[in-house]
Amino acid sequence: MLVGERRELLLARLARDGKLVAKDVAADLGVTEDSVRRDLRELAAAGLCQRVYGGALPASPAVVDHTRRTAIAAESKQRVAAAAARLVRPGSTVLLDGGTTALAVTRALPADLRATVVTHSPTVAAALLEHPGVDVYVLGGRLFKHSAVTCGAATVEAAATVTADLFLLGVTGVHHRAGLTTGDPDEAAVKRALAARAGETHVMASSEKVGAASPFAVLPLAAVSGVITDAPHDHPVLEHLRAAGVPVLDAT
Repeated sequence: MLVGERRELLLARLARDGKLVAKDVAADLGVTEDSVRRDLRELAAAGLCQRVYGGALPASPAVVDHTRRTAIAAESKQRVAAAAARLVRPGSTVLLDGGTTALAVTRALPADLRATVVTHSPTVAAALLEHPGVDVYVLGGRLFKHSAVTCGAATVEAAATVTADLFLLGVTGVHHRAGLTTGDPDEAAVKRALAARAGETHVMASSEKVGAASPFAVLPLAAVSGVITDAPHDHPVLEHLRAAGVPVLDAT
């Protein structure tokens, strides 16, 4: 089998099974584990998979820039955003992450809502101008243009002054083994800082993020209050989450 054919087979199996175990694939194909690992390195470098210990998981499509993400799974994000918005109680203080799903949350909030929203996303803050009863606080820092959020030490320090009832967290990957992941280490650090300031943290995960992984860990699944998703109820990853005691909120 040619190298190109083998890599096409790996991608097909990854799409079918949702994971690759290097040892098992090597045995099935009659090649060395080193050959499979080399293939996975090349595929990961091309953005076609996410390497993990012992193999690979599907790469999240949500790691592209903010503008391109608006076209990915738009209806799925709206469903998740509507379910997330229902968790926001009148009079509460909410930390709202950046990203396209968080932006959809602003549209799903009741027009007459009275609450306080703290965010490190200028686009999310601007969208809340349409909610006159919502007080908006923006956390400063270096603008990470890829995701249209502030990040860095200044943002983490600003987050330390906040106490919130709820954090609506956006990630690019949700997996029972890889945990909650995203594509940038500074973004991951800010998300952890925000989660530490909230009484509850709920993850907003549109269907394309469930079963996928990105390079940088945000939080272990045990650290969150629930995962809001419209992925199919019988999705293998969701079954693993429930078995581990992680609440899954159905957004379908």
